[in-house]
Amino acid sequence: NIIYVSGVSVLVAVITLVAGSIAVMWLGEMISDHGIGNGISLLIFAGIVVRVPESVVRTFVLLRAGEMNFLTLIIAGAIMIVVIAGCIILQEGQRRLPVRYAKRVIGNKIYGGQSTFIPLRVNSAGVIPIIFASSVLLFPTTIARFFSASFAQTISKVLSPSSPIYMILYVLLIIFFTYFYTAVVFNPIEVANNLKKYGGFIPGIRPGRPTADYIERVLSRVTLGGAIFLAVIALLPSLLTQMLGITTFYFGGTAVLIVVGVALETVQQIEAQLLMRHYEGLVRRKGKAGGILRL
Repeated sequence: NIIYVSGVSVLVAVITLVAGSIAVMWLGEMISDHGIGNGISLLIFAGIVVRVPESVVRTFVLLRAGEMNFLTLIIAGAIMIVVIAGCIILQEGQRRLPVRYAKRVIGNKIYGGQSTFIPLRVNSAGVIPIIFASSVLLFPTTIARFFSASFAQTISKVLSPSSPIYMILYVLLIIFFTYFYTAVVFNPIEVANNLKKYGGFIPGIRPGRPTADYIERVLSRVTLGGAIFLAVIALLPSLLTQMLGITTFYFGGTAVLIVVGVALETVQQIEAQLLMRHYEGLVRRKGKAGGILRL
């Protein structure tokens, strides 16, 4: 490869990659500032989706040539629909803990008494556990490539994506990193203290430490279900792709999660923008009507 011919070629390659990365980051920030949605996420979304038409065409070419069974294609399509539905459930699913606020009488006015809820997401970590698990399992095989001893070849063989040991470790690491990341982004003690500070409580649970323990127990159960579901979604597409022998149209769980997550987030932001513009239009029309009445 020309990249490894001389030091200058390596330097040019490094500069090119760094400049390209900076340009992509700048483009993503511009999309975030002047567009709708997260710019970097939309670029990743576009990079995944742009390969779908070519894969579909190649799949139908093999189907017409008789190199692929029509039943296999139907099974793969059904699996794809199930995986997408599972990703939507995983992204949008939540357990709602009811919260009530005590009534307070200040002067002649009554404050509080509202009812709301604490949303505990089924998957608070997103695709982070899958990325971390893949990186951890990829590290030993990357190091083993620099050695020619038999143990290095054994490590590469054992940790290949098609081996049962790799799949078991992959699932366990996804579950571990899901719990780890959820513990980082959600603090039950802080939530319980805020509820107590503003007069809120969960019905049947005492404020303070008992509330924190209750939230932690519920969150642990919800996270376990989400972690197992996330591991299944991450492993099922690649596993069934190998079993069905489809090489032209590969769909991984990580890619599907990213596409579904970015699509849902973008749709929600578009709906929020449309709703905000609708209310702005109503306020503007009411202001004009009020001006006409004053005249």
